[in-house]
Amino acid sequence: MRSKTQLTCSLKVALLCLAFLFLFIMLFRSTLFPISQQQLTSQTNLSTSKTEEEAQPTTLVTPSCPSLPLTPTCTKAPPSLANAVIHYATTNITPQQTLHEISVSARVLEKKSPCNFLVFGLGHDSLMWTALNYGGRTVFLEEDKSWIDQIQNKIPSLESYHVVYDTKVLQADELMQIGMEEDCQKVTDPRFSKCQLAHKGFPSEIYDIDWDVIMVDAPTGYFEGAPGRMSAIYTAGLIARNKEHGETDVFVHDVDRTVEDKFSKGFLCEGYLREQQGRIRHFNIPSHKARLGRPFCP
Repeated sequence: MRSKTQLTCSLKVALLCLAFLFLFIMLFRSTLFPISQQQLTSQTNLSTSKTEEEAQPTTLVTPSCPSLPLTPTCTKAPPSLANAVIHYATTNITPQQTLHEISVSARVLEKKSPCNFLVFGLGHDSLMWTALNYGGRTVFLEEDKSWIDQIQNKIPSLESYHVVYDTKVLQADELMQIGMEEDCQKVTDPRFSKCQLAHKGFPSEIYDIDWDVIMVDAPTGYFEGAPGRMSAIYTAGLIARNKEHGETDVFVHDVDRTVEDKFSKGFLCEGYLREQQGRIRHFNIPSHKARLGRPFCP
């Protein structure tokens, strides 16, 4: 049996050897693996994150909004819109069409603009139509020359032309019967049509342009001696059918009146009717040139 002194010395030697062994291991590890624990943890997290990304579909992340101040990226308001805002903000006169009626054509213009937009009538809503067709061409046909001069003095940017009508509302029944005759059921250029309803006195470019949208809100038609819209509705239908390709959206206002009601159904055709809201009707008329042999009405 060993003495207590020998046992104590042996224990000290053993502890000393363990201390040197631990130091040697630490030196050896730092030489072969110089990456710190923080770096190792970071790489481990990155590896784990990458594995998760590969396991899941890639998702685009919207960058957060930049801090103020921001660099302006918008452009100036278009002149047509600016003029419309100023005009309607400084006048008590409002367009004759209601909000619901205007919304029908506004939805079409939203899809088609910029486009070629022909409007029968020059009125308090003309700036609005021009603004809704920003970038397109909006042309107005007006029966009252003095009214054109008055509007042009205030808003010279509007493109309008004076038109003379040789019909009267009191002739409506007779003209409806004429419109059912063979010459009026043929799709031809209005300038060369043998139909009495076809208007031949517009500026030549009115017949040459492919119109995308047409609004019939003139001429005057609320008394028997007024020109009435018989010729305007019929001619708008011919212009739409004579388009080279595609479809033309035609709107007729005041369909609560007899002439507008009968002539829009008869010559723009109930088969082409898409919507009625209040006093306005929306027709969608396809090109008859692109597909020969179409009947006048479907």
